[in-house]
Amino acid sequence: MPSPAPRKLATPMPQGPAPSQRYAVVFSFSGFKIVPKEDAMNVTPYLFFPGNCEAAFKFYEKALGAKIEMMMPHAGSPAEGHVPPDWANKVMHARLKLGDRFLMASDAPPGRHRQMQGFSVTLDVDTPAEAERVFKALSENGTVTMPIEKTFWAERFGMVTDQFGTPWMINCEKAA
Repeated sequence: MPSPAPRKLATPMPQGPAPSQRYAVVFSFSGFKIVPKEDAMNVTPYLFFPGNCEAAFKFYEKALGAKIEMMMPHAGSPAEGHVPPDWANKVMHARLKLGDRFLMASDAPPGRHRQMQGFSVTLDVDTPAEAERVFKALSENGTVTMPIEKTFWAERFGMVTDQFGTPWMINCEKAA
């Protein structure tokens, strides 16, 4: 029995360099096609704390309605020998899931922590009520830089540096 003839792709493989583009193969009854993936790259903030990462992430989990997916200490890992003994239970890596995105962090070893500056973690929320709830929660023992209020671009916008030193911007855009 002769082998079947090769099938032509419904969408030809893109030509030329596309280093940041990933592709997916989509199968259907009529064959398959190769399409660019929409999520070729994501930005994930990574925060460094001076030894209170665990407390910060537990606070964020509650304040943001998020979920801690990982909280790994140095103890029991190959990195344990590279930190002082009193640092063994500090966080080597943590990951918090917020919707379909992540916030990651760790405790910076002694002498390596730098104060967070020059950026803000921005949260885009769907409703003014949720914006106000999140802003109030993050403001607990923090410093309000700009009170949450209606602006010319948003139903609610506010800026706060939380009790752990993380700068936040809370934004609820106006409906289009």
